[in-house]
Amino acid sequence: MTAISNTLRALAAAAAIACGGLFAAAAGAETEMLDQVVAIVDDDVIMASELRERLATVTNNLEARGMDVPPEDVLISETLDRLILDSIQLQMGERYGVRIPDAQLDAAMQRVAAQNGLSLDQFRVALEQQGQSYRAMREKIRQEMVIQRVQMGNVNQLIEISEQEVKNFMATEEGQKLIQPEYRIVHALIPVSEDAPTAEAEAARAEAEALAARIQGGEGFQTVISEASERVPMTGGDLGWRKLDDLPSLFQDVAPGLSPGELADVFRSPSGFHLVYLADARGAGGQTVAQTHARHILIKPSEILTDDEARELAAELKARVQAGEEFGALAREYSEDIGTAAEGGDLGWSNPGQMVPAFENTMASTPIGEISDPVRTEFGWHIIEVLDRREKDMTKEVQVARATEFLHQRKYDEELDAWLRKIRDEAFVDIK
Repeated sequence: MTAISNTLRALAAAAAIACGGLFAAAAGAETEMLDQVVAIVDDDVIMASELRERLATVTNNLEARGMDVPPEDVLISETLDRLILDSIQLQMGERYGVRIPDAQLDAAMQRVAAQNGLSLDQFRVALEQQGQSYRAMREKIRQEMVIQRVQMGNVNQLIEISEQEVKNFMATEEGQKLIQPEYRIVHALIPVSEDAPTAEAEAARAEAEALAARIQGGEGFQTVISEASERVPMTGGDLGWRKLDDLPSLFQDVAPGLSPGELADVFRSPSGFHLVYLADARGAGGQTVAQTHARHILIKPSEILTDDEARELAAELKARVQAGEEFGALAREYSEDIGTAAEGGDLGWSNPGQMVPAFENTMASTPIGEISDPVRTEFGWHIIEVLDRREKDMTKEVQVARATEFLHQRKYDEELDAWLRKIRDEAFVDIK
């Protein structure tokens, strides 16, 4: 990689001259400067205009963030190397047949617009007013999505995380810190010094208790505090999301005992009287989900079974169960869900969002011990028997998932760097 970097730096001046020549066309000049190839990358080429455009984008981004712009040769070298890597990955995406559906691309454009506080139409107008092309921006986003998919497809298969690895990580100080619950505390303080006269302290306590009574009576915390602050000196505010260890020590014993939307009892510290409100919490234990235990029979329409005939067969099977035949036996004989038929159609315990919407909505509306009418999904016609429902504490599962995601992301970053170096070394690159 060092040799490659040195080569890029050695050729940066030549690339700069090429770009500079394009910038230097004077107004009214009779000769128009033509675009030039600055690099050949496998079956693709990178033009000086592409490099110039990317350099302008990188420079503008750095300046917008108040960061120093690197020396010109370094900037050109690193930008050209990034264009080379992008070209390699886009060519891989073309070979893999990666396609970004218009609906996904539209959604991505809407997210970009929303991040700028604009609707999609307003975003389009804003780009045009800045002299930028909406179509070019859309193509840039498409390319970024293709590159992301190529990276994920190649890098994720290199990552393995064992259960023991997750357990070991969760036992470390870093792991314990990661899975700590997070709290969003909103706080108000009526300042009173430790040596304040008794009458002053009692008046402050009475004011705090009166405000607490209003909040506990159903008035909004912020509304009550905002009104009171016009006549009573107060400090505090929203502390944002913080892990337990990151909360002020005064609140570390208070937060775990509160439920979201609950106000703690008024208490005094050397600073005064505190009103502590838990706006929200996550990962704090008691994370239960409503699970459903069900089984089903799937009948798929086919060349020899029309959609109506499939629905009628599903309805007939429901009637046979209601007449006394065993659901599991019929599922083993008729169900075309190869994953559950051998188990009598048993789906086990499912979490919300695990099934397709039509199936899940029907399952949710079917009482325990009863069988639904036939319901159509993308897979065919189903009848569903709901066996039981329960609330399951998923706190442990959530913590394991968070730790696994953290380890995966850390490994992903490491493997991505190695993979990018590998494809760069293996590619044919000729810098002009």
